[in-house]
Amino acid sequence: MRVLIDACLPVQLRRHLPFAHVRTARDMGWQAKSNGELLSVAERHFDVLLTMDKSIPSQQFLARFAIGLVIVRARSNRLPDLLPLLPKILAAISVVEKGHATVAAP
Repeated sequence: MRVLIDACLPVQLRRHLPFAHVRTARDMGWQAKSNGELLSVAERHFDVLLTMDKSIPSQQFLARFAIGLVIVRARSNRLPDLLPLLPKILAAISVVEKGHATVAAP
């Protein structure tokens, strides 16, 4: 599984994801891209985009992208607030389909 962590999430989250290929938008130099641009470029390199941006599904027609979207709903984007959700995040990553979104929430 190839996972891209959006710029709205802490880069330290990468250490907690047990996948061989996990990168951040910052690593890729994509932190300034709009949501549509990010999905378009990311679909060529990743299977899943992990984000807290809950507006993406209403802004973008996800079915046209060959990447799954996992939206994390947490108290904040701080690592201590995200780590308790890690089992739900991992479960969501494992089931999300390309062109669709799923939510990882408490």
